[in-house]
Amino acid sequence: MKKFISILGSTGSVGLSTLDIISKKKKIFKPFLFSANKNYKLICRQIVKFKPVYFVVNDQYIFEKVQKKFKKNKVKILKDYENINNKFVSGITVSAIPGISGLKPILKLIRHSEKILLANKEAIICGWDLIKKKANKNKTKLIPIDSEHYSILKLIENEKMEFIKKIYITASGGPFLNFSIDQLKKVKLGQALKHPKWKMGRKITIDSATLMNKIFEVVEAQKLFNIPFHKIDIIIHPNSLVHAIIELKNGIKKFIYHETSMKIPLANALFDGKLNIDKFYKGKNSFGFENLFFNKVNKRNFPSIQIRHKINQYSSAPIIINASNEVLVDQFLRKRIEFLDIIKIIMRVLKDKNFKKYAIKKPKKIDQIYQIDHWARSLTMKKLN
Repeated sequence: MKKFISILGSTGSVGLSTLDIISKKKKIFKPFLFSANKNYKLICRQIVKFKPVYFVVNDQYIFEKVQKKFKKNKVKILKDYENINNKFVSGITVSAIPGISGLKPILKLIRHSEKILLANKEAIICGWDLIKKKANKNKTKLIPIDSEHYSILKLIENEKMEFIKKIYITASGGPFLNFSIDQLKKVKLGQALKHPKWKMGRKITIDSATLMNKIFEVVEAQKLFNIPFHKIDIIIHPNSLVHAIIELKNGIKKFIYHETSMKIPLANALFDGKLNIDKFYKGKNSFGFENLFFNKVNKRNFPSIQIRHKINQYSSAPIIINASNEVLVDQFLRKRIEFLDIIKIIMRVLKDKNFKKYAIKKPKKIDQIYQIDHWARSLTMKKLN
């Protein structure tokens, strides 16, 4: 019997990787629900090729275009997740919508999913308590598929937390690893979008350049695995071949090594590790252990590292910092601010007189999370002027 599979963010890089994998196993997977935003041509191609039961299109204009084009098609085109048949259970849901906008769809799809593969760090750091509570209620399994957190999952599965001394999340350092401060002041958008190792969406590529993605990943690891915050650190690894390291109190260090492709953790999560990866990914088949490099984070090159100690200070600090970062990355992508302004303005938000008032809040409902998010976005826009 085929497994239903849903893909939240089917036109993004993780969504496309998922589709490439399931295309090779058509006898196993049946597309249940896809969602996307504005990529009209790709949405249309996916409807024709994969024929999911539902396709949710978030953008109003694109939704109307797609609905008109496929009004006689069996695929149900929806604007939101409210009209999904509650009797359907999607065996697997891949959650790959970037930003906090991915939180609500995860919460909606939990009741339809036996297993959710998580590739949305922002939703986790902002709404983990809601996600975990609903997943526990529905007995839905949550599996991270970012290379770092999938590696941590595998590294600690046979270890007791009391024997773990430190967990290191690796960072490539992005395109500006060896830039001087003067060079960073002159960074252009095109340079920031050229990641030396990974092929990712525009927003996450900028986060990699500022190292904000790693700040979020530390919080994500703390929430996913219930690891004390002080036990998690960031280390620069330009090779991007080792994705996480655990240091045990007995002096042994363990790491997971795999090539720079999301398809590897994704495919392993889809098939519970029971697969031949050669059927889904053609790698370089080379090791090169002699060329592995690890370095401490240079605080001058990555001023974002100072945010690491702020983000865990209060319950809702991650919501505020994420909202501010989303606004500022968008402004940088629109060429309205300079590269170094991203971290400078986040720091201004953290020093605002009302920051603590909102940061100490402990939201119990999604609307409360969005209220804090909205305040932080408004404040960030004011700090731009």
